[in-house]
Amino acid sequence: MTARETALLDATAQAELVRSGEVTAAELVGWAIERIERLNPLLNAVVTPLHEAAAAAARARPSGPFAGVPYLLKDLVAEAAGTPFTEGSRFLAGFVSDRDCELVRRQRRAGLVLVGKANTPEFGMVPTVEPLLHGPTRNPWATDRSTSGSSGASAAAVAAGLVPVAHGNDLAGSLRFPASACGVFGLKPTRARNPLGPEYGDVVGGWATEHALTRSVRDSAALLDATSGPAPGDPYPAPPPERPFAAEIGADPGRLRIAWTARTPGGGQGHPDCVAALHDAVALCEALGHELVEAELPGLDEPVGHAIGTVFHATTAWIVRYWIRRTGREPGPDDLEPLTRHYLEKGRQVGAADYLLAVEELQRFARTVADFLTGHDLWLTPTMSTPPAPLGEITAAPDDPLRALRHGAATVQYPLVVANITGGAAMSVPLWWNAEGLPIGVHFLGRPGGEAVLLRLAAQLEAARPWGNRLPPVHASTELE
Repeated sequence: MTARETALLDATAQAELVRSGEVTAAELVGWAIERIERLNPLLNAVVTPLHEAAAAAARARPSGPFAGVPYLLKDLVAEAAGTPFTEGSRFLAGFVSDRDCELVRRQRRAGLVLVGKANTPEFGMVPTVEPLLHGPTRNPWATDRSTSGSSGASAAAVAAGLVPVAHGNDLAGSLRFPASACGVFGLKPTRARNPLGPEYGDVVGGWATEHALTRSVRDSAALLDATSGPAPGDPYPAPPPERPFAAEIGADPGRLRIAWTARTPGGGQGHPDCVAALHDAVALCEALGHELVEAELPGLDEPVGHAIGTVFHATTAWIVRYWIRRTGREPGPDDLEPLTRHYLEKGRQVGAADYLLAVEELQRFARTVADFLTGHDLWLTPTMSTPPAPLGEITAAPDDPLRALRHGAATVQYPLVVANITGGAAMSVPLWWNAEGLPIGVHFLGRPGGEAVLLRLAAQLEAARPWGNRLPPVHASTELE
């Protein structure tokens, strides 16, 4: 085996190489480091290499279902002891975490070896990875394009074969948008499925979830088995699964009733490529025996949109105040990007009653969605409303801080945030590529506790339309020109 050969394998297959004795964990990690050193100067996905620590961890012969498998940790929310932690912000440049969060502890116990930290937009607030602190991450399918965000660097690293699995998180679509833009699988688990402690109980009333970007569906399921479950002191648990998530791979999903629409909440449609990807997925699901019915998701009205905006503004104010408290200092005039500064000022105007009224509005909406999903197993839309945007398009300027918001919103008009509001499981599946060779994902919204249904369907789709053999022009298994 070589660095290039292992770049073609998912995490499950790489772990089996170690388990069988065909390769050592040290070799597996060394090859990942070689791939990162070769391709990261172009992609800029890894902003904090941890090669020496990774090599030492691999030499210690890790155990667990993913023993020796290299992975990246997104530089947002999840912390690893002794490593720089910036959340993409100049405000946190030089900050070093003093402990592992619970999720990282579980990842290590599963045998994963942390080889670096992945780039992220400032505080994860825009659907691209182009922070002023670290610079842009490039999409391996077209290096002049965005990876979307905010877990875009993790998605790019998996798509390019640097690592087979990379951590990500999702407060409004941040696992699923990059999965679409980079042609990988992205599962957003049910609220509280993975822990957020010890630093956080829940984030934004349970909107935020932790998981990963993966090459294969089976990797996502097996990793969720290794990391999920409540930790002591968590405010609430997710509904327990009936059996291991890995057991759902290959299980018959039955005949699912899947609602679908090409229409955005504004009444229009996404880019023709995204609509074409949707119709292709509808036809594929029908061919697999599922019932597809065209239907709009009810309840997405102006008060719900206003409530979502209130929550986002309040969230930015909370994030900045959290870091002021933790670092003991105020951000300087150049420490925050223009859009973050705008969100912060808006957030400071949100009163406690305003926030709680928004929460109540969104909880009412969540009950409307729950009622809709009693009559449908899943709701299908395009994941994104445009193909991956050109780099530089979703950026702000001091005299136009809302430029990033306007241009970013144009790429994510389909309401993936519904899964965060309801707490439901959801996923982006890479089934379609446009004429330019850019991946276009489709999105399935499920119920809270609905990972089993999603994983069964995803595995069925993966078997019918394999995507693992589709490689981007920038991939670790090939030579760069």
